[in-house]
Amino acid sequence: MYFFTFTLKKKRIKLFFLLLVFLSVSGFFLNCWSGILPEEAMAPVYHGSTREKKIALTFNVVWGEEYIRQLLDCLNEENVKATFFIGGQWAEDFPELTREIAGNGHEIGNHGYSHPHPDRLSLSANKGEIKKTEDVLFRVAAVKTVLFAPPYGERGNAVLRAAEEAGYTTVLWSIDTIDWQRPNPSVIVRRVAEGAHNGAIVLMHPTAPTVHALPLIIRNLKEQGYELVKVSALIEGLKKEEAVEEKTGA
Repeated sequence: MYFFTFTLKKKRIKLFFLLLVFLSVSGFFLNCWSGILPEEAMAPVYHGSTREKKIALTFNVVWGEEYIRQLLDCLNEENVKATFFIGGQWAEDFPELTREIAGNGHEIGNHGYSHPHPDRLSLSANKGEIKKTEDVLFRVAAVKTVLFAPPYGERGNAVLRAAEEAGYTTVLWSIDTIDWQRPNPSVIVRRVAEGAHNGAIVLMHPTAPTVHALPLIIRNLKEQGYELVKVSALIEGLKKEEAVEEKTGA
């Protein structure tokens, strides 16, 4: 009798296990069929249209406030408009500089609030970083941001989805000056000159070497025939190009 009862228990365990497997597999295919699986977010933008001889200069700003006015002076002297991705906490600490950047006609983008590693945050936490910064920048400089540069260039699905759901285009870069390491200005100039291409997005930060390199970067790019524009203008050309390709099927 004991052996018979034990055998029945083993059979029940096997049946229960098989039922669990069946339900799991069925649920997976049901989710696939019904579209419940997590959606992939829109891919980030690394560059603009390669058909247009344009380049965008960008600055990620969460420190280096002592160099902002020198960068602005250089950009104004060269008649160039750039895009500054500003951290919300920095904007709160330096509202006057934030307003000066906007007042000089430069584009302001969103760089999150406290500069965490966004890949370590949840979807809601990432969205909170973006929305908090959006509110700060609007309050401080009366600008509505639509471009987002994630801290550290991290671009996990939660980061990209948070930006997309908040109404942002995520912007990265195609030329990294690595100026945060504070190399000789000539190194920064060379990195941009050698990497220059149609639609390039150049990543910089407010550092002393960048201040010295910027005039040469701008002049070199202009001599090569590049038009220097804001990121929004650069990717607008890309969107138009994609629309034409979609319409023509090219």
